[in-house]
Amino acid sequence: MTAVEGTLVVGAGIVGICCALSLLEKGERVTIIDRDAPGQGASYGNAGVISPWSNVPQSLPGVWKSIPKWLLDPEGPVAIRPGYLLKALPWAIRFLRAGTPEKIVAVSDAMATLARPSVDLYRHHLNGTGHEGLVRDSWYLNVYRRAEDASLDGADWRLRARQDTPVEVISGERLREIEPALSPEFNAAIVIRDQARAIAPGRIGEVLAEKVRSMGGKVLRGKVHRLRPEGEGWIADTDLGELAAPKVVLAAGAWSARLLEPLGISLPLEAERGYHLVFKTPGVALNNSILDVERKFVTSSMESGIRSAGTAEFAGLDAPPNYRRARIFKRLTKRMLPDLNTDDVEEWMGVRPSFPDSLPCIGELPGLPGLFAAFGHSHYGLMMAPATGRIVADLVTATPANLDLAPYRAERFA
Repeated sequence: MTAVEGTLVVGAGIVGICCALSLLEKGERVTIIDRDAPGQGASYGNAGVISPWSNVPQSLPGVWKSIPKWLLDPEGPVAIRPGYLLKALPWAIRFLRAGTPEKIVAVSDAMATLARPSVDLYRHHLNGTGHEGLVRDSWYLNVYRRAEDASLDGADWRLRARQDTPVEVISGERLREIEPALSPEFNAAIVIRDQARAIAPGRIGEVLAEKVRSMGGKVLRGKVHRLRPEGEGWIADTDLGELAAPKVVLAAGAWSARLLEPLGISLPLEAERGYHLVFKTPGVALNNSILDVERKFVTSSMESGIRSAGTAEFAGLDAPPNYRRARIFKRLTKRMLPDLNTDDVEEWMGVRPSFPDSLPCIGELPGLPGLFAAFGHSHYGLMMAPATGRIVADLVTATPANLDLAPYRAERFA
């Protein structure tokens, strides 16, 4: 058995890395362990959007009306493997119940709390690494084919208005000035200003993991098979043997629920699979992140080329990838960017850890002192990771968080 000084962080995705950095800033000793290299999980495949204004939950009033159309469309934004339909049904029911007018305002406010400081905190963490340029100022263009559809009257824009999101409706030549490569079939856009984009989400994870090491933290490569309480601390059974730690932060993404089940905690955490396609020699460039509102995918220029990302596939945690879901983006992105070179592409699939209400679990788990949750960030892990790290560091060190943590507690699913 190997004794771990300080806190063991299970998971080296962007959430686990940010938890480690914030703990180190408080003078804590930290060890991270993950079966994969740092920053190469769900956040690696992100579309690059880092928005302080990301406060719109996935489930909204009336979304149920669109789901049958999405499922029947082979290029639609949602897919369920036929053999997984019954398993996904309980989660789907919770998802729809979370999208009522009575619930979405509180969920939106809780999302805003985590998203609002994202750009500033990334710049703080990257400061001094020599890679500060991995996060760039950007706008987020929600583009529409019909100008009349660019309306701020929908529930999503009303939620943003409550957070004083800086938005502007543009059309015609103004849209073409901002993004010359965009197809003329798009006639209007709602622009969200004052945010940023990651030009290489995976490299941000790598750079910040190296910062963890430079601050005295350890990063181990190994799979955690089981967590179990032992005395006043915890034992992690891993490929590297038993690791004993007084405190554990569970930031293992979609795999977190499996580690909790033997401990008597069952949570509705779904492995929501996302795909992206990178056009490695695109021949065009974008100045900002672009959301095709109708087709529900995001496109952005990155170090590796132009990346289109999105879709939600429900197939379980262990099913093999269906890269047809990624190849859908070839035709869709070509329609968005007519001069795009589509000959040289790279496919990817990752697993988002998604709760039905679009909020993560953050905090000490009920009945398990010393075990802290930091997982379930759905589509928003890249944006919410830095604030999650600060909150977790406060909790682990018994520092008053000055924050209502009730929306993030695991007990909300009891």
